[in-house]
Amino acid sequence: MTETLTGTDRSAGTPYQAILDEDSHPVPDVMRRESPLPPGPTKVPAERYYSKEFHDLEVEKVWKRCWQMACHEDDIPNVGDYLVYDIAHLSFLIVRSAEQEFKAFYNVCLHRGRQLKQHRGKSAREFRCSFHGWAWKTDGALKEVPCEWDFPTVSEAEYSLPEVKLGRWGGFIFINPDENAAPLEEHLGDLSSQFPNDPYERRSKVAHVKKILRCNWKVAQEAFSEAYHVIATHPTILESIGDANTQYDVFGNYSRAMSPNYTRSPHVSREWEALEDARLYTRQRHALTGHVYELMDDGLVHITNAKGEVSKFQPDGIWVEGPMTHADSNMLNWIGGKHLPDSNVVPLAPTPKVPPGKNLRQVVADPIREAHRKKLGDRMDNVSDAELLDSVYLTVFPNFHPWGSFNQIVYRFRPHGDNPDECIMECLYMQPTPDGEPRSPAPPIHELGADDDWVDAPELGMLAKVFNQDVVNMPEVQKGLKAMKNPEIIFANYGETKPRHFHMLLEQWLAKP
Repeated sequence: MTETLTGTDRSAGTPYQAILDEDSHPVPDVMRRESPLPPGPTKVPAERYYSKEFHDLEVEKVWKRCWQMACHEDDIPNVGDYLVYDIAHLSFLIVRSAEQEFKAFYNVCLHRGRQLKQHRGKSAREFRCSFHGWAWKTDGALKEVPCEWDFPTVSEAEYSLPEVKLGRWGGFIFINPDENAAPLEEHLGDLSSQFPNDPYERRSKVAHVKKILRCNWKVAQEAFSEAYHVIATHPTILESIGDANTQYDVFGNYSRAMSPNYTRSPHVSREWEALEDARLYTRQRHALTGHVYELMDDGLVHITNAKGEVSKFQPDGIWVEGPMTHADSNMLNWIGGKHLPDSNVVPLAPTPKVPPGKNLRQVVADPIREAHRKKLGDRMDNVSDAELLDSVYLTVFPNFHPWGSFNQIVYRFRPHGDNPDECIMECLYMQPTPDGEPRSPAPPIHELGADDDWVDAPELGMLAKVFNQDVVNMPEVQKGLKAMKNPEIIFANYGETKPRHFHMLLEQWLAKP
């Protein structure tokens, strides 16, 4: 590894704004904004990630009082369609009650407390409890009480389903159980300004994968909030991402990271010669060490060092034979772990040739721009290289992660019931909708259990393999947090701006009366 102390308060290499200076098209003003969080590492008690008492406090102070994304409008496209949104032990029904009207209710029968629905449904005309048959209209009004004569104090006015505040942004539906909450627009601030050329209202949901992880929701969320982990967790992309040159900004209740792609990480100290017969998933050179990792017919990963010596490892990192007794576990997982269908022989794309007068980012962006032009027409004339290439990822407190520019990713992280040691991670793909066309129908949610592999969701493509590198850390973090002698963690001044910002806002919510 290289690039440690630089003598400045930023990493070596080209600053992100200097990279934008080389763009072939005008860069949106919003990407030129710089709003860093004031310095000062944030120390956080480790128990926040595993304490049931702290989990309960989050429920009371955050989940019962804060705006949170519940679903997408296209998840319930027709009148009477509904979806169940669970957060910790709370449960809500989101329903399309009219063509352009949505409502949210507590998902509980007002008779004896049974949950009304356990799963999403279509074209409902009522919500009827399966226990004793009490029923409500889809607008929440009480419809029927069997043996109504036996409940003389029950009236429609008092026994309609309690409503929950609802707001809409970018095609998403947000709810807030706090009836005194300020409007959603106040919570989001100028979030819409971050998407000048690809607004979320014009994006269609084309994939939605939900997976149980064995870690606290904040452990998972924070892992996807910074590029600092790339050097150790994602060695396969170090040649093509300026991880340590990421720009971080905060704007009210949301934060932003912008990581430049098609520029080498400042952690890579040398350029290696091209690897013959390199394959995207099964034969690659490690960007830091130069060692070649290759999956062989014996099911082992063979690692060849600079001397030509070969060592063999199981994909889980267990040494089998050879002079090297330690290897990069994340590289082993990428090469030797479970693979996407028909991906074993996919070649590693060579670096494009750069003609005079252009740079690599411009060369890569040009065909992407033209591919989008087929759907979006002349709008692409105003789209910069950075919008097409770079990883621009935002976090809206507490747990909504829409990616910017032409990135199609959206994340959501939330507790798995009342177990602080587990969470639900969701990844949505939101693609631009062709001009003049309605959004395409949303696909069903693909659910994965804790023991399922991300690769079991091939609709995510390469990102499934990237996720496997990420999530292997998380159960070990969850265990380690409970075993620390000094029971607190620390975040970097700049490179971990986004989790620092989250905990700053969390403190504010916890302090509210």
